Amino acid sequence: MGLFSNILNSLGFGSKARAAEAPTSAPPPTPTPAGPTPTASTTTGGGPVDVVGKLEDLAARHPEKLNWKTSIVDLLKLLDLDSSLQARKELAGELGCPPEKMGDSAQMNTWLHKAVLQKLAENGGNVPPELLH
Repeated sequence: MGLFSNILNSLGFGSKARAAEAPTSAPPPTPTPAGPTPTASTTTGGGPVDVVGKLEDLAARHPEKLNWKTSIVDLLKLLDLDSSLQARKELAGELGCPPEKMGDSAQMNTWLHKAVLQKLAENGGNVPPELLH
């Protein structure tokens, strides 16, 4: 299971994590005459996940004051996931971080934080626009 799937599971996305594990380089499936191709939102049967609500609830109960809105390290800590540089590099690779950002941990972390929130939104998470820019 990929690291991003762990993030999805930690936030209660459930089976949406399987949709996120699909290879991004594969061509999209061709719809069959029987109907449209199912998407993550149609296969899970649930509404959007309140990402901010869940993270704020976790932050309120966490012993450390974590700035998850801007820090990928704090976001991972809040979800009780490995926030080490190696884990962040693996996650960045999984999400397609540009190679020029991988060599600079600050640039990678900034890119990674935005990419994680964007992917959460793409998987049915309710993420406010101000957190996606």
